[in-house]
Amino acid sequence: MSFFGRSTHTLDDLFVHGLKTIYYAERQITETLPKMIAMATDRNLRAGLEQHLTETESQRVRLEQVFRQHGVEAAETTCPAIDGIIKAAKATASDIDDKHVLDAALTFSAQLVEHYEIAQYGTLIAWARELGRQDCVALLAETLAEEKATDDKLTHIAEARINHKAETQAA
Repeated sequence: MSFFGRSTHTLDDLFVHGLKTIYYAERQITETLPKMIAMATDRNLRAGLEQHLTETESQRVRLEQVFRQHGVEAAETTCPAIDGIIKAAKATASDIDDKHVLDAALTFSAQLVEHYEIAQYGTLIAWARELGRQDCVALLAETLAEEKATDDKLTHIAEARINHKAETQAA
């Protein structure tokens, strides 16, 4: 059995497979973010996660457009990477009692998700360019820009408040 499946023989096949895995990942993120929002105590973190949830819902719609433009039906393929990131986040959060340390852990987990998404979308854009699919590039690039902005926002929130509060709590 091949790593990507029996039907992956061309770059186009790989591109479609990548679309399916990120489509699955975005659904998993949409299902997980409300739980993270409920656990977050820092108002800026909550607001950032809420904004990301709204963006993620729009990103799924945008992915459906990419599927249509590429002439394939929108479908999901299980993504063990996002499943692992979410599982690790849940395990970490379940072991934390202090709210400030929990906010730091939630920020960390959200950034792991962002970094995964940035890698996925960056690769999909490169493949779409190679395939001559500028229409797909434009939509994927819009999402990539949102993912990078969310990562920057999370970094700012962590460095401006959350990490300091978590460190102060530990002292």
